[in-house]
Amino acid sequence: MARRSSLRMVALIAFAMCALAVGSITTNAQQSDDLESLTQQVDKLYRAGKYAEATEIAERALAAAERQFSASDIEVGAALNNLAELHRAQGRYAEAEPLYKRAIAIAENSLGPDHPTLGAALNNLAGLYRARARYTEAEPLYRRAIAIADKSLGPDHPDVGARLNNLAELYRVQGRYAEAEPLYKRALAIAEKALGPDHPTLGAALNNLGLLYHVQGRYAEAEPLYERALAIDEKALGSDHPDIGKDLNNLAELYQDQGRYGEAELLMKRAVAIAEKALGPHHPDVGTRLNNLAEFYRAQGRYAESEPLHKRAIAIAEKARHAGPRSPDRNEKK
Repeated sequence: MARRSSLRMVALIAFAMCALAVGSITTNAQQSDDLESLTQQVDKLYRAGKYAEATEIAERALAAAERQFSASDIEVGAALNNLAELHRAQGRYAEAEPLYKRAIAIAENSLGPDHPTLGAALNNLAGLYRARARYTEAEPLYRRAIAIADKSLGPDHPDVGARLNNLAELYRVQGRYAEAEPLYKRALAIAEKALGPDHPTLGAALNNLGLLYHVQGRYAEAEPLYERALAIDEKALGSDHPDIGKDLNNLAELYQDQGRYGEAELLMKRAVAIAEKALGPHHPDVGTRLNNLAEFYRAQGRYAESEPLHKRAIAIAEKARHAGPRSPDRNEKK
């Protein structure tokens, strides 16, 4: 889908829109089984962060595609990819993986080994593997996705930047910082040149480079990147979008590491509230942010405030365990 015209989710609707043009939503789209209208609505809901609503429509879109086209048709592949991205966004990794694999097989068989749509599908499956800490499986998929985009779209295309960013994220979560930094910088330069100074993809790139500096203790370099990313995302996505919570969490942890505790607490609380509202009370991101706030309180000796948050974070993690191990999101420190 690409969280967003984001670097993390580079191709949900990018894959689908290879076949379907985005337009206005028809008044009766929710009642209709018209594939184009359903796909447009999935795009709209996804970009608004309304993943549960989008999933229901995406399931209908897949059923409509399977009725109208053969099982190997690219339209079916697009619908499979979109539904997989929504499952991934909600932490339902086991449900997403077979859908991604079917979408990849369709793209490769229908379009060939060098088509941008195949690169998008490979990128998405790599993102799933990264989220499940299956790093050795993710890396060759990211590298192939980059090579396809570079060859078919050119080295300065936003998709190249997005995939460079994703490979950099893979290196960051493995502690391979020296390999990650030049990839982040190239992704940032591509995004600013191709998309302009206010695009959410640029916000993601800024956030990611800021995170790299943050985990290395380079706070003075990280802070302006985080702040600019937050400003871009609030303007582009709205104050209640799930990605805003991640931006807030990152900036809060930077403040905490600098001893700016009052500022950090306010941002962490807001990040929890956004996650609960946008993703529901049992999403892994809610658990991550509850745990961050609990750790913040524990570090200050505020144990009575910390304990219930820890317990709730543990309960969320237990519930999500069937989805496999989860690594940090592309723009979230913990």
